[in-house]
Amino acid sequence: MDMTFFAEVLIGGLLSGVMYALVAIGFVLIYKASGVFNFAQGAMVFFAALTTVGFMDKFGLSLWLAIPATVLAMIILGLAIERVVLRPLVNQPEITLFMATIGLAFFIEGLAQLIWGSQVHKLDIPIEDVPSEYLMEKFNIVISKFDLTAAAICGVMVAALALMFAKTKVGRALRAVADDHQAAQAVGIPLQRIWGILWAVAGMVALVAGLLWGARNGVQFALTFIALKALPVLILGGFTSVPGAIVGGLIIGASEKLAEVYIGPLVGGGIEGWFPYVLALLFLLVRPEGLFGEKIIRRI
Repeated sequence: MDMTFFAEVLIGGLLSGVMYALVAIGFVLIYKASGVFNFAQGAMVFFAALTTVGFMDKFGLSLWLAIPATVLAMIILGLAIERVVLRPLVNQPEITLFMATIGLAFFIEGLAQLIWGSQVHKLDIPIEDVPSEYLMEKFNIVISKFDLTAAAICGVMVAALALMFAKTKVGRALRAVADDHQAAQAVGIPLQRIWGILWAVAGMVALVAGLLWGARNGVQFALTFIALKALPVLILGGFTSVPGAIVGGLIIGASEKLAEVYIGPLVGGGIEGWFPYVLALLFLLVRPEGLFGEKIIRRI
C-alpha cells in the first residue's frame, strides 16, 4: 500500500469530516433545546448561500459586504421562526415540532427561490482550490488549500460553539431546557429567548456551511441535501452531543473517502454516497444512542 496516497485520502476525508461536523452541530443545537430533529437545517444552508449570492448579483455588493448582510438576514430568519412557528408550539409533543420543521423546510426553500431565483449560481470566495505547495514540498502529499482553509474555518466555529455550550450562561440554560422545558421555565429560564438565540446561531452555522459547500459545488437546490450528510454523523456521535458531532464527522468523512478508494473498485465504485449510511445502520445495532449520547433505559 502506498502510504503517501493513503495519507492523502485519509487527510482529505478528515478535512471533509470537519465540514460535516459543522452541519451536524446545527442539528444538535435545535435537538438539545427542543428534542426534535430540525428537518429545515438543509433548507437554511441553501437559503444562506443563495441570499449571499443574491446580494452580490442583484445589489452589486462585494462578498465582504454580502456576508454581514446575510448574517443579519439569517438572524432575522432564526428569530422569526422561533416567534411565529415554535413559540406557539411550546410543550407540544415532539412529533408536532418535527412536522413543523418539515413544513419550514419547504417554506424556506420556496422563499429563497422566490426572492433570488432558482438558477444555479457560482460562488467565488478568496480560497484557491489548488494543492498546498508547502505540503507537496515538505511531505509529498497533495492536499487542497480549499480543504485546509475550509476545515480551519469550520474547526474554529465548532470550537467556539463547544465553548459556548460548556462555559456560558446560555450554554447552561440550554442544558436545563434540554432536560425539562417546564422545569426550566419554573426556575425562571426564558425558554423563548433561549430558542430564539439557538435558531439565530443555527442560522449562522447554516451560513458558514452554505458558503463553503456553495463555493465547492455551486449554489443550487442540491445544497438542501447536505442535511442528509449529517444524519450518519449524528447517529454515530449522538443527537445531543457537540463532541459527538465532531468525532462522528471525522469518522464519517474519513471512512467514506477510504471506502470509495479501497472498497469502491471491488464493487464497481460509487459507494461514497451510501457507505456512511451503512456504517451508521451497523452502529445503530450496537449502540443506538451514539458514542456520546445518553443511554436511555426503558422499563417494561
